[in-house]
Amino acid sequence: MSVAHDSFLDHLPVEWNFDRFKDVVSLRNEKTDEPSSEEDYLELEDLESGSGRILSRGNTLTVGSAVTLFKKGDVLFGKLRPYLEKYWVAEFDGKCTGEILAFKPQRIVSRFLFYCLGSRWFIERCNALAYGAKMPRVSWPTQLSQFNLPLPPLPEQQRIAAYLDTNCAAIDAAVIAKRSQLETLHLLRKSILHFLFTSHGDAPIERVKDLAAKITSGVTPDGGASGYHDSGIPLLRSQNVHFDGLRLDDVAFISDETHEGMMGSQVKPRDVLLNITGASIGRCTFVPDGFGEGNVNQHVCIIRPGPRVDHRFLAVFLSSPMGQDQIFSAYTGASRQGLSHSDLGLIRIPFPKLAVQRQIVGKIEQQDGKHRNIYTCIESQIATLTAYRKSLIHECVTGQRRITEADVRRAQCRSDHHE
Repeated sequence: MSVAHDSFLDHLPVEWNFDRFKDVVSLRNEKTDEPSSEEDYLELEDLESGSGRILSRGNTLTVGSAVTLFKKGDVLFGKLRPYLEKYWVAEFDGKCTGEILAFKPQRIVSRFLFYCLGSRWFIERCNALAYGAKMPRVSWPTQLSQFNLPLPPLPEQQRIAAYLDTNCAAIDAAVIAKRSQLETLHLLRKSILHFLFTSHGDAPIERVKDLAAKITSGVTPDGGASGYHDSGIPLLRSQNVHFDGLRLDDVAFISDETHEGMMGSQVKPRDVLLNITGASIGRCTFVPDGFGEGNVNQHVCIIRPGPRVDHRFLAVFLSSPMGQDQIFSAYTGASRQGLSHSDLGLIRIPFPKLAVQRQIVGKIEQQDGKHRNIYTCIESQIATLTAYRKSLIHECVTGQRRITEADVRRAQCRSDHHE
């Protein structure tokens, strides 16, 4: 297959060359179908988008198909939906889904390759060549293997990797600090919620199951992620459910036929959604008016409010310290992997009249409005830092910014000074 020539390759520094991807790495092809309880298995969702980090890892007890073996130092890349920018340098020997490619570096420094795979030009090239309207992916033998990679001499690759390691760590630290500011605003909101829900001491106490018209959760369609589509009916998963609303930037889609077969877990506007498994357990929101058709998988519970409770009031209560304490008490008080519907039904909620519920929600929305500009400003700063990180990586791995030993020392000195 002939691959278009990237323009920056015509302007590489004198000492640099370029070579085909397949000539500087080997693709790991060793597989195993033996189930294992060892927590060394990675699915695509275990790789964080755009950061080069992993979020979690699991085992292969329930995978049911052969998985790829990788070694420490290999560079992993998600070939499915490459626009999600999922890549990582392996820090341990492990296993991964077939949707993740594992490369063994041969004539290229591992962390330099890592930054190449995370660079803007590489992701853009993958996106341009990805095939499949519903689940776009790139092919190793016919596409990725033919990519031309910019190759400085090995010592310069090492310098670039060291420089980017230091600078990206500093940028990541600044992003973490900004996210900490967002968390402070979140804690302030929690204190306001606590005050509002404890200031109505004369309100009767009701159980969620007595206020809900329905409590249920969904299932993962047959085939798991391989059964998802790039368009169709949204399948809401735990990563889509956040305290500040639904986030649909990484939503999966299912066919109309699959949706119709999951009648019991179809969502409606004003349904309250609550994560009942995993690291995001307890996170909740509600389905906004005008959302349209949708479904949930088994990690998300639907609580459909009855006529006596305002959906916003119920969602806000479950997000409050009083609601979260009960959720985590039920979770930690039993030897199970998640919350059952009966657990949720027993949650007790101070229950004023509907008019008072709406007054409480109104006060919360007023406070949220005051904080929204601050949130927006901090999120804009995070976006700027993230864009700068990507630009820096692109410039360094394409030779547009030359890195010397002095640059590496200065970057390290700045890092040591800030520590």
